[in-house]
Amino acid sequence: MVDSFRHQGLRKQLVEHLASKGISDLEVLNAINKIPRHLFMDNAFVNFSYQDKAFPIGAGQTISQPYTVALQSQLLEIKPYEKVLEVGTGSGYQAAVLSLLDAEVFTIERQRELFLKTKKFLPTLGYNCMFVYGDGYKGMPNFAPFDKIIITCGAPFIPEDLVTQLKVGGIMVAPIGDGDIQVMHLIEKISETETRATTHGEFSFVPMLNDKNNGK
Repeated sequence: MVDSFRHQGLRKQLVEHLASKGISDLEVLNAINKIPRHLFMDNAFVNFSYQDKAFPIGAGQTISQPYTVALQSQLLEIKPYEKVLEVGTGSGYQAAVLSLLDAEVFTIERQRELFLKTKKFLPTLGYNCMFVYGDGYKGMPNFAPFDKIIITCGAPFIPEDLVTQLKVGGIMVAPIGDGDIQVMHLIEKISETETRATTHGEFSFVPMLNDKNNGK
């Protein structure tokens, strides 16, 4: 697994591009500068790894556009050792960013093919997370509550089970919408019965689907 000077130079250019688009959290930018995104890519697209675009990774899923990863990470305002639930492990790239932000990462994936691949792959790069194969709508109640929750697929609504698993004072960042376009929401849990949401632009994600999928 080679990470050449060329790759490092391309990452630096990507980070400069993200900063020009308004990403200002230096910890997030430093994390993206360190992570070899080309190692997370399907071989067919590896030469485009440091373009600010999403690409297919198999099982009908994508590795998110770097700007999207950076924005969601910035909105989370992660502090060291916070428990973070990621819904939609995918390639593991977002989980790697969260890990470099010193979060304790719990990540759930419903596509068995991706779950098995990423659970094996991420630790080889030094990123240690709790991996669970399951339905993202249900979250991980056995490990709750979480300080932060991030959804990395398009949810048609805000899942109530996930709100329940969020600590009071916690933040959830999720793209919400049941069409081709979702609106990024930042949801703050004010109390056990009250939340407050703000919106942060339009994005396009693969849909968040119910139940587990065995790749059949």
